Amino acid sequence: MKKLRVMMVVHYTLVPPDDLRDKSDPRMEKFRTEYDVKNALINLGHEVQVVGVYDDLAPIRKTNEGWKPHIAFNLLEDFAGNSAFDYYVVSYFEMMRIPYTGCNPRGLLLARDKALTKMILTYHRISGPDFDVFRLGRKISRRRKFTYPLIVKSLTEEGSVGIAKASYVENEDQLRERVALIQDKLHGDAIAEQYIDGRELYVTVLGNTKLEILPIRELVFDNVEPGTPKMATYKVKWDDKYRERWGIHYQFARNLPDGMEQRIAHLCKRVYHLLDMNGYGRVDFRVAADGELHVLEANPNPGIARDEDCSQSAIKSGLSYEDFIQRILQLGLTWRTTE
Repeated sequence: MKKLRVMMVVHYTLVPPDDLRDKSDPRMEKFRTEYDVKNALINLGHEVQVVGVYDDLAPIRKTNEGWKPHIAFNLLEDFAGNSAFDYYVVSYFEMMRIPYTGCNPRGLLLARDKALTKMILTYHRISGPDFDVFRLGRKISRRRKFTYPLIVKSLTEEGSVGIAKASYVENEDQLRERVALIQDKLHGDAIAEQYIDGRELYVTVLGNTKLEILPIRELVFDNVEPGTPKMATYKVKWDDKYRERWGIHYQFARNLPDGMEQRIAHLCKRVYHLLDMNGYGRVDFRVAADGELHVLEANPNPGIARDEDCSQSAIKSGLSYEDFIQRILQLGLTWRTTE
């Protein structure tokens, strides 16, 4: 295996401290993705320079000119504090002809906008929840008729940001109130989606053209009372103690109906290609009681800390965590060439 100079690009507040070593260190939670990826790269024998970025591309240019990295390992989730601008940095990589990991600019644009994603998939007859978009600065009014209940969330934010129990709305007054809160709190557009009761599955996809579907993960709600909505809220996503209290946990999907894994794999590949994604991504599903698959969203560059769903699926498939990181590197190096 060729040893590489890897420029690891992160948010400027997420440059892992050099003295961060102990897993029990309280700082580890903040830097866990950056720490895990950096150490995996070092364990693989690569040379790593971490570059922190906020709203200026100069640090990338300086490192590229002075160090000549073979590839940029892109861990940025926003630019200038705006998640919708993450494709700016990737576009700069392309312009400077710097190989990089993860999704290309077009794929980021298509998949980050949840409404645009749904319109593309609907056009291609891929099922998903009905929805409506509420633009910031415009009067909050419904343009479409759909059946309550609905889930209200940010149009572009990832990681369940802005999703709480109150995101589940059952009438127009609640809808207006929650849309206004999302717009005010997150300074952006909101989307309301039909709530689909059922199993929630997360499927990791690896590849550029030839795709590999990794073992399916599921978010399980064991202690939720009947009639209570099952949602991946921000607390569910990020609060271990909250999940423990309510019997919510992630596991590999069990007892899927015959043929469903194959259906899911086929559908994931269609979604991934239709949205022009590459590198690695995750497709989220709801499986309704009648067995119909509904695509909730597609996530380019999902979380890849050692304990994240994508990494756990890779390990379940037979890769070590370091193998997984090396595979992501290789996909970045071969993007726009061959795999």
